[in-house]
Amino acid sequence: MEGDLHRILLSFALQNAVRHGSVPQAGAVMGAVMSRHPELRPRAKELSGLIRETLSEVQALSPEERMDRLREIAPDLLEDLSKTREHIKELPALEGAEQGVVMRFAPNPSGPLHLGHARAAVLNDEYVKRYGGRYILRIEDTDPKRVDTDAYRMVQEDIEWLGLGITDIVYQSDRFDLYYDLGRQLISLGGAYVCTCENEQFKELKLKKTACPCRALSVEENLELFDKMLAGEFYEGAASVRVKTDLAHPDPAMRDFPAFRILNSPPHPRKEALVYPLMNFSVTVDDHLLGVTHVIRGKDHIANTRRQRFIFEYFGWTPPVYRHYGRMGIEGVVLSTSQMREGIRAGVYQGWDDIRLGTLRALARRGITKDAVRQAMLDIGSGETDISFSWDNLYARNRELVDPVAHRYFFVPRAVLFSIREAPPHTAHALLHPGDPTQGQRTLHFTGEALLPEAELAPGVKMLRLKDLFNIGVEWTTEGRVLTYKGDSLADARSEKAPIIQWLPPEEAVPCTLVTQEGEQKGYCEPGAAMEEGKVVQFERTCFARIDTVSREGIIAYFTHK
Repeated sequence: MEGDLHRILLSFALQNAVRHGSVPQAGAVMGAVMSRHPELRPRAKELSGLIRETLSEVQALSPEERMDRLREIAPDLLEDLSKTREHIKELPALEGAEQGVVMRFAPNPSGPLHLGHARAAVLNDEYVKRYGGRYILRIEDTDPKRVDTDAYRMVQEDIEWLGLGITDIVYQSDRFDLYYDLGRQLISLGGAYVCTCENEQFKELKLKKTACPCRALSVEENLELFDKMLAGEFYEGAASVRVKTDLAHPDPAMRDFPAFRILNSPPHPRKEALVYPLMNFSVTVDDHLLGVTHVIRGKDHIANTRRQRFIFEYFGWTPPVYRHYGRMGIEGVVLSTSQMREGIRAGVYQGWDDIRLGTLRALARRGITKDAVRQAMLDIGSGETDISFSWDNLYARNRELVDPVAHRYFFVPRAVLFSIREAPPHTAHALLHPGDPTQGQRTLHFTGEALLPEAELAPGVKMLRLKDLFNIGVEWTTEGRVLTYKGDSLADARSEKAPIIQWLPPEEAVPCTLVTQEGEQKGYCEPGAAMEEGKVVQFERTCFARIDTVSREGIIAYFTHK
């Protein structure tokens, strides 16, 4: 029989190694074995003694040998693996990427990164990993009105958390002299001019497909005006540099769009300047000078791509390969940076990591892993169809990662203390993880009283099973609810279809607040949870949660997902 156990363990260890490309954790293999072979659960300790040797055996095999061995001893698991892979969406190939790529992720430092940023960040990163090359983090800070000095730090912290393979970091605020030089070159090429028309006047002319008087100025006159802009001889709004395009273009937004503007305030935290390049000019310049080969971004940038092509054509530069993905609607959290900042200032939110927000640091505080975010974004892919972000998919991905390692504890919300009549003292032994006895166990001592969740003692309930302890009968009298010991038999509880509920001895219970997006749940949890600060645990029958802080007052945990 020991040979059969070894074959079963080896089969599931090989399947996990082939799926993930690495040696699996003992808990992941044990969980898969127990799920497929529930008859082996009584032999969990025996299996845990064999599994280390099995994992060492798998580790010694090459990826090809693992596949061959799995095909030999468990072809059905290999077939299951193939079926699973059919559901994993692979990103489409990139045109002209065979010799490597240069990709860029270009956030504005107006606040920390959120879920909307994660899609572009992950998709670009995945292509760099596939084809090889460079991945540029370009901080697009050419608009001082949208710069939060703290965001420079927060963006890089978020990128580090997300695990992006950044090879180069570029700040656009360090490149103003380049933009000015190329602005002069664009004017010299006849591709841009300095416009001193009032905004409303220019707008009226543009809608009529009519050139403004400034468009006819000579190159020399425009260069002189540009120098005056840089010297501070124009006030804000009095002059701008516009790219010459097609005044008959069907889209008015394409007609002579701006490339530089004057801003007197607020001051930029990293650069003393009066003339600021606008996004379409600075992005075009940097994509060329930094050698960007492919641009992956939302289709809300399609108009910008068209504008940027005008500049590429004037300079004779080859534009990158563009791919525009569909919009991703995200409900249930706040994503607007301005709304988040205002809410923080007003005390509505505790900070950028408030779990009602859609920032990556809010997800991390809840216990959502970077790998789950990454896989959820790869599942969404780069298709052009507009979609709604699936929280269920993100949670499922995260559950796959945390379930094998999350220790189990009891959390009793809205706890009520009950004496249980005729109940002898008991000691409950519960596994920290039901699929992996090697992770240890926790012990709870019953001495006559128990804290129970109020919601489980609703009218009509006649019998309950206290998990890992014993059965209790519930009698409804004029004096209230009377709870009586009804033996230890789990079979009796099942035959009576008694709910199995969590409980805590009052002497060992620790005050615990579970913070959810809807509010706080007050209750108590096991003392062992205090040893899990910063980790995700599973509160049995309640949810996965991340233990955020532990203090004398108790534990604060953040709801992760069911």
